[in-house]
Amino acid sequence: MIGYDAKFDKKLSEGVGICILDSGIVKHRDFDRRIVEFKDFVDGHIFCNDEYGHGTHIAGICAGSGVSSQGKYQGIAPKSKLVVGRVLGKNGDGKIQDLLHGIRWCISNRKKHNIRILNISVGLIHPVNEKTKEELMDLVEYAWDLGIVTLCAAGNNGPKDGSVTIPGSNAKVITVGSFEIQNHLCFPSRYSGRGPTWQCVSKPEVYAPGSEIVSCSHQGGYTKKTGTSMAVPVVAGGIALLIQSNPYISPVEVKLRLLEQAKVMSDHNGSYWRMFYLPDFLSDIKY
Repeated sequence: MIGYDAKFDKKLSEGVGICILDSGIVKHRDFDRRIVEFKDFVDGHIFCNDEYGHGTHIAGICAGSGVSSQGKYQGIAPKSKLVVGRVLGKNGDGKIQDLLHGIRWCISNRKKHNIRILNISVGLIHPVNEKTKEELMDLVEYAWDLGIVTLCAAGNNGPKDGSVTIPGSNAKVITVGSFEIQNHLCFPSRYSGRGPTWQCVSKPEVYAPGSEIVSCSHQGGYTKKTGTSMAVPVVAGGIALLIQSNPYISPVEVKLRLLEQAKVMSDHNGSYWRMFYLPDFLSDIKY
């Protein structure tokens, strides 16, 4: 899918639970029987569903087996377990209360499904009251402190400074932006949110591929989507591989490794940014 897969043993990610809070998921062939739990916070449906298709696409990037494409569109960590909460409706919109419920649900199921990663590829684009904002920020920090590596999208409101969406603006979590290739050179995507945050925290920590990414479609087969939402599961999948090889690694240690192993790049304006590159991220793992 992104050219990262050939060098890595995908059994490394077996047993690691990735929780995705998004528009849901369908039982695509590429997920085998690895959707271990699903909960619909929007409409209360019992069975897996994803009318919008965003969540299925994200799940395919981080954990699709690629069986429907003979391995061509295999995800980063295709032995991972998927725990999916539907917090976005059929048009891709959602309520912050559903996201809050989803994070609490993820936390309560962390031991049951070995949830080590929380993928939040959604961000708030409308103002919310300060109390609700604080509640969301406290919850993502609580998940982090409990040992769940929490990753959030930088949002698609760039390139202006201070355009990272909530909860990606939280200082503790790992915030992921999107980069793309232009004339054989890599640059942050123009739409990708940028810091600093209102707390003067530099964001995002890393950039990953996010434009024209091919992954699982909620209608079967595959489709292309673009956005920082697509960049987050690239990093989430890499972290799943890392955690399987080192199950006692903490979120802080994961973040430090991410920063240390990233390729330091410069953009058109001479500003520096970090590019996530999986071979470097997993360079010293013993197989």
